Amino acid sequence: DHVAYKAKERGQKEEELQQIRETLGIYRELQLAFGKKGVQALLIESAIPEIEDEANRLLSRMTDGRMHIRFETQREAKSTDTTIETLDIRISDEIGTRDYELYSGGEAFRINFAIRVAISKVLARRAGARLQTLVLDEGFGTQDVQGRERLVEAINAIQNDFEKIIVITHIDELKDAFPVQIDVWKTGDG
Repeated sequence: DHVAYKAKERGQKEEELQQIRETLGIYRELQLAFGKKGVQALLIESAIPEIEDEANRLLSRMTDGRMHIRFETQREAKSTDTTIETLDIRISDEIGTRDYELYSGGEAFRINFAIRVAISKVLARRAGARLQTLVLDEGFGTQDVQGRERLVEAINAIQNDFEKIIVITHIDELKDAFPVQIDVWKTGDG
């Protein structure tokens, strides 16, 4: 009787174990789905081309089509035959593809500007919202005269995407590029 009881108990425990294994399998699938190679990776992979296209449209305007950005989200591992999840930004111009650090301050500013505005536009579009305000605090000092002109053109080209664009600058020649100005100066009182 005891052996029969234990056999029945073992059968129940095996059923419980099978249910636990099934639940564990579900949790492992959820762990993968919500891990960095799951839904997160899918969202990034779907947004990257949109951000890249938007950034390249703006960068092309500012550089007469000379510069181009490409985002790489995977690369080969050096020591194994696997791929590594990454986010590398490849920037090309008429010289070729170079590391970001090798571009001048003015070029880097234009690259940053294009990427930031692109990310803002894509996020707003996905949220169904309108971009309200863009604030550019300095950055023009790194530009040569032609770079400043192109940057002003780019700002004017995207002005309909924003309710307000606020440009903060100490460069007098840029002040006339914008229709409304607020002059701020420091006095002895503050």
